[in-house]
Amino acid sequence: MDQILHVLVFGILLGGIYGLVSIGLNLIFGVVRIVNFAQGELVMLGMYGSYYAYTYLGLNPYLAALIVAPLVGLLGMAIQRLVIQPLHNEPNMQIFATFGLLMMFQNIMLAATRGEAASIGGQVGASVLTVGDLKISMVRLLTFVATTLITIGLHFFLSRSMTGKSIRAVTQDKRAARVMGINVERTFLLTFGLGAGLAGLAGVMLTPIYSITPTVGSNFILAAFAVVVLGGLGSVWGAYFGGLIVGIVEAFAGYYIDPALKSAIWFIIFLIVLILRPSGLFGQVGAEEVGFREQQ
Repeated sequence: MDQILHVLVFGILLGGIYGLVSIGLNLIFGVVRIVNFAQGELVMLGMYGSYYAYTYLGLNPYLAALIVAPLVGLLGMAIQRLVIQPLHNEPNMQIFATFGLLMMFQNIMLAATRGEAASIGGQVGASVLTVGDLKISMVRLLTFVATTLITIGLHFFLSRSMTGKSIRAVTQDKRAARVMGINVERTFLLTFGLGAGLAGLAGVMLTPIYSITPTVGSNFILAAFAVVVLGGLGSVWGAYFGGLIVGIVEAFAGYYIDPALKSAIWFIIFLIVLILRPSGLFGQVGAEEVGFREQQ
């Protein structure tokens, strides 16, 4: 029983990491209707930003979020305005463009760092909370708490603020939102910037946990896409609980079945959900078809 509890706690904390990375991706995916392959690289840039702020400025890596997240958000807005928006009539080209951005960001950081890994985990990430026989990594616990607070905050932002309601309206029906006077292009710009900023924030929170390399974003992006589809397109809580499901399944599969098959297990679950309920566990039925209907 104690071992099951250990694995469960590890899975929940791991799910918090997946959920944190997925929230921004789900927001962009659900509103702008684009598969942003460069989202993992935005997380990577956030990690490097936090690392450099800690190493060269002596700034607490978590406080670096006040600088890094807005900067990555502005980068996201620039990407939307200069790369994505000019291709709004070419959805396939938008996907290829984000893949090109993925390669560009990776190679820029490879040239800047010569491919050497960086880490601050030894200085920041060593604290452990002991509860009986259970040992919990403080940085992972803090990441889980941050994921929960971000999810709650984003939920209230989308449901209570006028900007959030505009985002939800564009998510549900872009044409109807435009008729009602909502500036769809501006909403896309703000949403992409917010999603990118959340990716930068995720990078800051993950800096004490993982070694930082130019390709570290690739470790998260496949799981993030699985979480987005599993939880539900455009659903903030879907990304949160989808991340928990993936984390728990991966933890139990890795411990009780085979560590080499841990990702395969949740990909099987992902495929089953995709076949039986394409809108995801928490998504609105039919939401996955809206983008296609609007383009016809």
